[in-house]
Amino acid sequence: MEKLVFNIDIKASKEKIWKVLWDDVTYRKWTSVFAEGSYAVSNWNEGDKIYFLGPGGAEGMNSLIETKIPNEYMAFKHIGEIKDSKEVPPNEETEKWSGSMETYKLTQKDGVVNLHTEVDVIEKHIDYFKDAFPKGLEIIKELSEE
Repeated sequence: MEKLVFNIDIKASKEKIWKVLWDDVTYRKWTSVFAEGSYAVSNWNEGDKIYFLGPGGAEGMNSLIETKIPNEYMAFKHIGEIKDSKEVPPNEETEKWSGSMETYKLTQKDGVVNLHTEVDVIEKHIDYFKDAFPKGLEIIKELSEE
């Protein structure tokens, strides 16, 4: 597994960027670069589950919100797959990435906030994430700076 790191500077408040990251309407906009129609189902509380779902909601990934510091830091621990709207028991494929992390950190310096993201990725998805993640961050920047 490889850790990919992405950064983008945004001229907006941490509160505005946080809202863009996790509010349903804007979350769907920036995550559309990964899969059009993708969304998340969660109560967004630390320690609780979150479901990252594709269009229609039958397929996706189940994860845990490992850490949540509002307007500063969010960490997801990816656990397994969802197929046919059900959590799939661990298998050979999911064991390759189960426990992988995805984090978002907001750091303010003067009038600019740096959004620092890290995501653990298995080899077969590295090129995809290297292409898609920066596109998602650009959308976050655009929505935050509106």
